[in-house]
Parts: sequence; C-alpha cells; structure tokens
Amino acid sequence: MSIRNRWLMISVGLGILLNPLNSSMISVAIPRLQNVFQLDFTVVSWIIFSFYIASAIAQPIMGKASDLFGRRRIFLSGLVVSFVASLLAPLSPNFGWLIVFRIVQSIGTSMMVAVGMAIVRIHIREKQATALSVLSIFLSGAAAIGPFIGGVIIHWWGWPAIFLVNIPFAVTSFLLAWRHIPNDAPSMTSVARNMSFRRWSDLIDAPGVLLFTVGLVALLVGLLSAKSSGQISFSNVIVGLIGFVGLVAFVRHELKAKAPFIPLRTFAKYPAMTWVNVEFMVVNLLFYSLFFGLPSYLQIVRHVSEFHTGMLMLSLGLCSLVASPMAGRWIDKSGPRPALLLSGILMTFGSVWIVIMTLDQTSPVISVCLALAAFGISNGLNSVAMQAALFKSSPKEFIGVASGIFNTSRYLGTILSSLLISSVMGDNFSFEGFRVLGIILTLIALSLVFVNWRHKESGQLHES
Repeated sequence: MSIRNRWLMISVGLGILLNPLNSSMISVAIPRLQNVFQLDFTVVSWIIFSFYIASAIAQPIMGKASDLFGRRRIFLSGLVVSFVASLLAPLSPNFGWLIVFRIVQSIGTSMMVAVGMAIVRIHIREKQATALSVLSIFLSGAAAIGPFIGGVIIHWWGWPAIFLVNIPFAVTSFLLAWRHIPNDAPSMTSVARNMSFRRWSDLIDAPGVLLFTVGLVALLVGLLSAKSSGQISFSNVIVGLIGFVGLVAFVRHELKAKAPFIPLRTFAKYPAMTWVNVEFMVVNLLFYSLFFGLPSYLQIVRHVSEFHTGMLMLSLGLCSLVASPMAGRWIDKSGPRPALLLSGILMTFGSVWIVIMTLDQTSPVISVCLALAAFGISNGLNSVAMQAALFKSSPKEFIGVASGIFNTSRYLGTILSSLLISSVMGDNFSFEGFRVLGIILTLIALSLVFVNWRHKESGQLHES
C-alpha cells in the first residue's frame, strides 16, 4: 500500500472510530451521570437511546446524501459537527441539553461511518480487502476498548472528559482528510447537484423517517414512563398508543413508498436475509444488555470504581478482538452456522454465570470476567458469522441496501437491550434485579441455541 493510501486510511479510520468509541464509553458513565443530574436509570438511559436512534436514522440518510453533495464533503462536515458537539456537551446546563448534544454528536459521527467505507473502496484500488479489514479494526477496536478508556478518563477527569477526548481525534482526522481524501469525481457530483427537488425527495424518505422517529420515541416514552412511575396512567397509555399507531403508519407507508427509508418489502422477497436480520437483532439485544448493564451493576451494587470497572470490561473487548480473526478462518471452512451455534452456547454460559454470581453477594468481583469473556468471544464470532450469513443470503445487486438494513437491526437490538435493562431494573440496580436480567438473557440465549441446533435447515438458510 502506498504512503498516500496509508495516510488516507489513517484519516478515515480516526474519523469513523468516533461513533463506536462514543457509543461504548458511555456504558461506564451512567452511574456518574445519575449522581450528577440526580436522575434514575430509566431517565439516564435516554443517553443511550438517543445516540442509537439518531445513528439508525442518520447513517442511511447520510449515505444517500453523499451521492448528492460528495463523500469528501460529508466526511469533513461530520468531523466539524462532531467537534462542535463534543466541545459543547460538557457545558450542558442540564440533562436535556446533554441529550441534544449527544444526538448532534451521533449525527456527526454517523456522517463519517456512512461514507468512510465508500471513500476507501473508491480511492484505494490495491489490496482493497486489506484496507477494508483495517477499517473494521478501527470500528471494532474502538467499541471494544471504549469502556476501558471511558473508565480511566472518568476516574481521573470526570464525565465531561469522555466528550472532550473526541476533540484531538476530530482535529487530526480533519487535517489529514482535508489533505489526503481526493475530491469526488466531477461527473458524479455535477449530475447529483443538478437533480430536481422531486428527485431529492426520492432519495430521502422524509415521511418514513418522521413516522419511524415519532413512533419509536413515543412508544419508548410511554413504556419507560409507566415503569418509572410504577403505575400505568392515562397519559402513559396515550403516549404509548401514539407510538404504536406511528409505527403501524410507518409500516404501511414503507410498503407503498418508492424509495423507502427501510425497504420492508424486501423481507418478504428474501426470507433468508430476513432471518439473518432477526437473529442479528436478538444477538445484539443479548450482547448490549450485558455491555450496558454490567458497568452499572458493578458501580452501583458492588461499589467498584469507574477505573476498575473499565479494567474489568477490557476482558470483554480483548476476547472479542482475539476471537474475530480466528472466527474468520473457521467460517471460511465450515460456514457461519457452527460459529453461530457456539456463540449461542457461550452467551448461555455467560448468562447463567450472571445468575450464579448474584446468588452469592460476597462472590469475588473478578468472577464477572468469566461472563465477560464468554460474551466477548461470542461477539467476535457473531461479528464475522452474521456478516458472512448476510452476504450469503443477499443477492449481489442488493448488498448495499442489505448492509443498511443489517446496521438498522444492530441499532434496534441495542435499543431493545436498554429497554430491557430499564424495564427489569427500574429506578435501582440490585442483586435481585441483575439476577432476573441474567435469567431473561439465559432464556433468550437458549432459544438461539435451540434454533441453530434443532433446525439444520437454518444453516442451509444462512448459506442459501
């Protein structure tokens, strides 16, 4: 790889890692934010919801917008937006403003993720597969070590530092990207800029985005408000119904739209791809329930510091990073189904271990590393196996749209994990609450094992 291409890779990599880094560092900051703003976990969990909802919406939109405005321009704009949000977030006068800046940060980082892979694919012609795998390391590595970095930073400098740490990455990436990312081909951008407003509306399904956002947010508000207050009030029911009706209207609109935000019609057309996305959503529900739930359990229930929580969470990230390359070689030989089966078994073991360690309130804190290692290895297996299953179940001409749906499934699974934690824990984390969470995760993980073991046609489905 030439020196120019290496600098291009570094500039793009430093930009795209901001999204997974910020989505993972926050897991260690939840208890501190609860104390600072005097809020319960249900309210503070919106710091997680808001980021993933915004990412789920922004990434496909920004991917399409790059066709109109150019990928280099979108990437650089994303760095500016991320810089501004990271600078202003620590100055938030209240939690509401922090959520606003968190959403802006999510949009900015999503702009880079949406076009980063495309920039590398277009401008690096030699050893392209190697280049894309390097970007994957930036993404997975940032997500893996995010809790560790967050724990260390919060321990020494407080919660505002998890936003300020983005600034050197954003500045360095901007300077390198400005110099090393080439301008988009004039023919492509000139045609896009001359498109009519009607054609622009075809690119972005504004009604679909609006219905999806309103429906999902209203449904979450209704459910979480009922859980937080401990009773189902008339207002909670109304808000929940608005959310439900909004999502029903969203489904009806998407089935009729010419350029839908989420192409639901394809699920009926490609059942194998549909199953992959459903399983991927469940896998992320399991993984992120532990990822976001365990740090709060360690700090609130076991009174572990942010620094030591980050150290413990590092075992999750390291096991995931080590397992991924080995999983790739195994899946190349045996296909994705055996890896998915082993992943389900590991998540079952990790979930059972959560139940066991909460039965004895004096159990060594370090014992959580067994559950973290099991989930870390399973995550490494899933990150490769689910991607392989997607490629095998999706037609080549549809792979771009399929990848977008795949990412949406990831975000929905993450949102569901936060909803599950909030529903089980309520206002307070406890041994009993975390034990119930472990039992629920065990049942879900067992269902994945059963499906991949019992129905051998599921393996054929993934490989069809």
